[in-house]
Amino acid sequence: DKEVRAIFLRLFAQLFQGYRSCLQLIRIHAEPVIHFHKAAFLGQRGLIENDFLTKVLNGMAFAGFVSERGPPFRTCDLFDELVAFEVERIKAEEGNPPKMIKHVRELAEQLFKNENPNPHIAFQKVPRPTEGSHLRVHILPFPRIHEGRVQELLQEGLARSQGAPPATRGDKKCVVPAGPPVGMFI
Repeated sequence: DKEVRAIFLRLFAQLFQGYRSCLQLIRIHAEPVIHFHKAAFLGQRGLIENDFLTKVLNGMAFAGFVSERGPPFRTCDLFDELVAFEVERIKAEEGNPPKMIKHVRELAEQLFKNENPNPHIAFQKVPRPTEGSHLRVHILPFPRIHEGRVQELLQEGLARSQGAPPATRGDKKCVVPAGPPVGMFI
């Protein structure tokens, strides 16, 4: 799963390398408006006639991509690093499948570490039911639920959650690296 995701991550990093050099921040207050120059992006890469990339750039998914990843100050991730710093590496690996596979595996490892920051936590497997277990008659019926007790538990939980500070992730915002200009990819 992670290796397939890493392959797509590389693909989109290659497709959109240099996209930040074609972004224009139009308004800062109250909410920034970001414009992407599609013609400049396609023209600098020599892909004006490329029907596939033109359709990708005109799609709603790309518009969401620009609005989410366009701001110059936000939390950076693995994709930003690929687009900004791995340009030469990806270019060099185009003719060398073993190096490409190695990079995909490294990316997959990073994706796994991002999703599982505590590898020492073991997940307990649920044992498979034994043969004929469905025929047992000594299984107790599900107990009746008492409405009063449910309400008490809900009130206790609400009281605890209102007193606790909101849970926030420790993502640090930073200036997004621009990476090389689009003209480098011709």
